[in-house]
Amino acid sequence: MIYLQLFYTFFKIGLFGFGGGYGMLSLIQAEVVTNHEWMTAGEFTDIVAVSQMTPGPIGINAATYVGYTATGSFWGSVIATFAVVLPSFILMLTISKFFLKYQKHPVIEAVFKGLRPGIVGLLASAVLVLMTTENFGSPQTDLYTFLVSSTLFVGVFIASKVYKVNPILLIVICGVMGFILY
Repeated sequence: MIYLQLFYTFFKIGLFGFGGGYGMLSLIQAEVVTNHEWMTAGEFTDIVAVSQMTPGPIGINAATYVGYTATGSFWGSVIATFAVVLPSFILMLTISKFFLKYQKHPVIEAVFKGLRPGIVGLLASAVLVLMTTENFGSPQTDLYTFLVSSTLFVGVFIASKVYKVNPILLIVICGVMGFILY
């Protein structure tokens, strides 16, 4: 039964997860943490970190990890990964056939104008989903953790946005800083 739930859940996430892997994060968290309780919010945050550091799309990596965690088996990983990829595969085959032919059509252009801000909203939602006390601490309960986490967050944001520092280097630096400071 868990395998069917896993397939249905990740097929649904794959079908409605516009905006790529980061756009899927809020959907994945809602399903696996809130709806099914296959893991805690802290475990989900760990998945995001591991999925971001490993090669491949973050949504697929997260599905693989959740599939294994929820079932404790290799097949859970396979089913979740297949289910999250399947809708995109089907849709891309279908859309690619018609998109090139109709991409300049006013209706298609209007649809994409509406999708763009929606996708940006999903990405912003993914950021907000991860801005929790589990990731940043709280000034009331652990001021040190809150200050270190906030400083790392701001530092990475500035290094990435302003100085265009390589994300892999930023991940390594944050890991080293976590080892030293915590």
